Amino acid sequence: MNEIVRCDWCGTDPIYTAYHDEEWGVPVYDSRALWEKLILDGFQAGLSWITILKRRDNFIKAFDGFDPSLIAKYDENDIERLMNDKGIIRNRLKILATIQNAKIYLEIENEKEGAFSELMWRYTDGIVKKNTFTTMAEIPTQSAESEAMSKDLKKRGFKFCGPTICYAFIQAVGIINDHIVTCHRFGK
Repeated sequence: MNEIVRCDWCGTDPIYTAYHDEEWGVPVYDSRALWEKLILDGFQAGLSWITILKRRDNFIKAFDGFDPSLIAKYDENDIERLMNDKGIIRNRLKILATIQNAKIYLEIENEKEGAFSELMWRYTDGIVKKNTFTTMAEIPTQSAESEAMSKDLKKRGFKFCGPTICYAFIQAVGIINDHIVTCHRFGK
């Protein structure tokens, strides 16, 4: 029986292996889905991804399905509701950033539907950049693409979008494929 080879970071936790096998590195082009993932990566700052992944359904419920048009209207009552929600990461700065980021996302999408997706994918000219790392130790925490994305997002007013967060984001949404070459997902 052949054992499935995966990137080392996902370990053996069934939630993590399912995420690795079904989502991580799969190209995402939908603007709203990209925005949701960027927000979740912002909540991950200083934490492990498994912490966010295990709470993802709670985040979706708490943040009205990650509907930016609703989140952009959140007021102090919504902030307090979120600060009291034990199912999410209760960090006021990250919650405020989510509201701010929703407003900016809507501005971008109001320019043209799909504009946020175009913005996210422009750092690789709209194509998946496929790296050929053989070990996890070779994978960087930042890249020229994530630095450019971070700079652009910050210039627009986005919060919690530093180059390390942006790199985790572009890996997760398949803009950069960082599955190691021996991983069963590498060629997908």
